[in-house]
Amino acid sequence: MQFSFRKHTLAMTLVGSLVLAACSDGDVTGVEDDHGEAAQVQLVMNGSVIATFTFATNSWVGEMEVEAGQETPHIDVNFLDEDGDIVPFSTNVEFYLEVEVEDPTIAEFEQDTPGEFGGHLHGEAVGETDVRFMLMHGAIGSGHADLITAWVHAHVEAP
Repeated sequence: MQFSFRKHTLAMTLVGSLVLAACSDGDVTGVEDDHGEAAQVQLVMNGSVIATFTFATNSWVGEMEVEAGQETPHIDVNFLDEDGDIVPFSTNVEFYLEVEVEDPTIAEFEQDTPGEFGGHLHGEAVGETDVRFMLMHGAIGSGHADLITAWVHAHVEAP
């Protein structure tokens, strides 16, 4: 019985060590998880920039607009580096976009695929609300935010 207890304790210690190693910040697998540093976020619709957020100033230039009862064409959400290039996210690390709308009775942001870097703004009712974008790290729905923008204004106008 004592031998069985030692095997169980050894097994649990080994499993615990493996879990801690997998969750460490160190480069255990030799795969670099660097995803670059985002300096800006751009919202691009039909090839035109409709709004730009700058992390250094924590401010937006531009706004989002849609008519009540309508949805915008697809809006791409691009994270840009200091040179204005789109930050390439590593395929070895799970990154996704989460979007929060302050008042979903005014507008909603729908992603065609959960976590995709884009989607459509839906006008629910005439009014104004705010939207923010979060670069998430981890499994969709259970990750943590690496970057969060300030709120950008969304106007829902009468048709």
